[in-house]
Amino acid sequence: MYAIVEVLGKQYRVQEGGKVVVDLMDAEKGSEISLDRVLMIGGEAAKIGTPVVEGAKVNATVVDHILGDKVVVFKHKRRKAERRTQGHRQQYTVLTVTGIVA
Repeated sequence: MYAIVEVLGKQYRVQEGGKVVVDLMDAEKGSEISLDRVLMIGGEAAKIGTPVVEGAKVNATVVDHILGDKVVVFKHKRRKAERRTQGHRQQYTVLTVTGIVA
């Protein structure tokens, strides 16, 4: 069985026991969280919400907070000696799905 959940405005397909990397959440490492915006539950008998499935939730545990890959932005204007380098590393939260309640 799998579920499609919405976390911080983005949709993810999750399975019980699987890991999912989402944008940074305000939750302590090792804490249990509940994802209430379940858009669909798939499997043998699929349930599709309008827009969410009533009474369904996904339980997850916060494993870690990590940094993504570095993105380097380099801008320049030709013949002007104008150059600028900027870097960015996005913060993410790793979740382990412990259960899907339909």
